[in-house]
Amino acid sequence: MSKAGFVSLIGRPNAGKSTLMNSLLGENIAMVSQKANATRKRSNAIVMHNDTQIIFVDTPGLHEREKVLNQFMLDEALKAMGDCDLIVYLAPVTDSVENYEKFLKLNNSKIKHIIVLSKIDQVSQYKLFKKIALYNQFSDNFEALIPMAVPKKVGHKDLLETISKLLPESPFLYDPEDLTSELVRDIYAGFIREGIFENISDEIPYESDVIIDKIYEEANIDKIFATIIIEKESQKGIIIGKNGESIKRIGKYSREKIETLSGKKVYLDLQVVVKKGWTKDKSFLEKIGYTS
Repeated sequence: MSKAGFVSLIGRPNAGKSTLMNSLLGENIAMVSQKANATRKRSNAIVMHNDTQIIFVDTPGLHEREKVLNQFMLDEALKAMGDCDLIVYLAPVTDSVENYEKFLKLNNSKIKHIIVLSKIDQVSQYKLFKKIALYNQFSDNFEALIPMAVPKKVGHKDLLETISKLLPESPFLYDPEDLTSELVRDIYAGFIREGIFENISDEIPYESDVIIDKIYEEANIDKIFATIIIEKESQKGIIIGKNGESIKRIGKYSREKIETLSGKKVYLDLQVVVKKGWTKDKSFLEKIGYTS
């Protein structure tokens, strides 16, 4: 009998959840940034491991509520925790165990979970064993603790095999050839947001978003028209840059990511629009896809 189930990736902001999901899938479909709170919505990756179909659900980081947008992001993470068959709690080895204790309090449904102790290649064996000992105090709460070095794929097999044992027997929920159930436009919008995060500093990336207006698919090229939304008029000049240099960098970065995934040439048209206070405007957030 085959197995299948949803596995939520949970952790603090910038813990490396999107990086882990992309690595397990073997494709870059989720936005990745060194800046915290880059992921805003749930997204998924469908990973086949032997006779098990694992649907990993990437989530925004667990953080304090601030603006309406931040409330949506926290709600996304909490819903993912309640709706899944299994949780993978991602804990960088340098993190305090206090973050894990906060997660335990939030896991009201008591969904089974695995701890992934990541970035183990960045500390000595002594520090690694010391941190494992700290987590072992909570061994009654978790099913397994798996040390991982994600970029080096250390621990990948152990994680997949442990998840396979814990998921329920079930027919596959998606075509085994699928990589994700996400809409292409959502993936492309994420790549453009990643381009903003990687090329623009300060608060602007957090006060910006991307809407894909149109996609025209042709035999040899995809034409994508997108709008970058920002909160302040002063930010528009920074996004565009002197002689359009900044938006060219954003476009080049995004286009290359999209082309790698699609396998086709891409024409990308980016427009910039100011929408004051959009991160606090509930009706506007719902209009652009941030629905509860």
